[in-house]
This record gives sequence, structure tokens and C-alpha cells, in this order.
Amino acid sequence: MSTRRDSRAERRSSAGLWRAYADRPAHNVWSGVLFGIGLIAFVDETVFHQILHWHHFYDLASTDVGLASDGLFHALSWFATIAGLFLLADLRRRDALVWSRWIGGVLLGAGAFQLYDGIVQHKLWGIHQIRYVDDIIVYDVIWNVTALAMIGLGVVLLAAGRASRIRRRSR
Repeated sequence: MSTRRDSRAERRSSAGLWRAYADRPAHNVWSGVLFGIGLIAFVDETVFHQILHWHHFYDLASTDVGLASDGLFHALSWFATIAGLFLLADLRRRDALVWSRWIGGVLLGAGAFQLYDGIVQHKLWGIHQIRYVDDIIVYDVIWNVTALAMIGLGVVLLAAGRASRIRRRSR
């Protein structure tokens, strides 16, 4: 019993914290990435599919098929969200959570998903557009620039977290 208590105290000490974190730097990022994918997919589904009715996940068939594809998309996005939250809970339990790396992962995941959606699904596969209007380029540019901004900010946060970790290790 005392060993277990000592182990918890050690993990909570700064040396123990960095030892726990050193074992899980990628978990911070992957937890954030999965949560970010789920979050941005939820926003896409809620705002563009359900509230504005601009498109469905799959627009190349009937409305019924489009609605069914929206449901599958929504379910899969929640699996990513839940997986990210389980990893987050594990990181917190192990005192290994580094918020800057996690938030960087969220932005990286959200931006990567949005860029994939804007380039692959909208343009390469053509399964839906952001909005069906004559001048779609404005929507495409805003969509993809927003995705690149999220990716860029996520990379900056991840790099800052990595530099901080390297500085702390060298002390």
C-alpha cells in the first residue's frame, strides 16, 4: 500500500511528471488530433449539414442517401472524439498531460481534416461541395485557408511544447 502511495507522490513531483510525460509525448498529440478531427467533423455536420442545409456528406445520390451518409459521418466523428477523450483521461491520470501539446494536436487534427475535406472530398472525389452556388471559389478559399491556419497554429504550439520539453530535460 505504501509503495503505491509513494509511486503516486513521485509521479506528482516535477521529476516524476517529466518522466511520465517523456513516456507519452505522442499520446498528448494523438489525443488532441483525434479530438480535433471529431470536433471539426461535429461542427461541419451540425452547421453545414443540419442548420444551413448546404450539403450532405454524400450528395451524388438521393436526399435519403445523403441523410444516411450524414448519420454515418456523424457516428464516425464521435468515435474519434471519444477515443481522443479516453486518451486525454489516461494522460491526466498519469500526470502526463501537457496542454500546449494537446491543444496543438487539436488544431492540427481539425485543420488536417478540414483540408482533406476541402481538397479530397470537395475537389478530387466531388462527393459534395461546401455550398452549391455559381461562384464556389470564395467558399473554397475560405475553407482551405482556415484549415491551413489551424494546421499552422497547431504546428507552432507543438514546436513550442517540444522546445520547452528539450529545455527542461537539459537542466
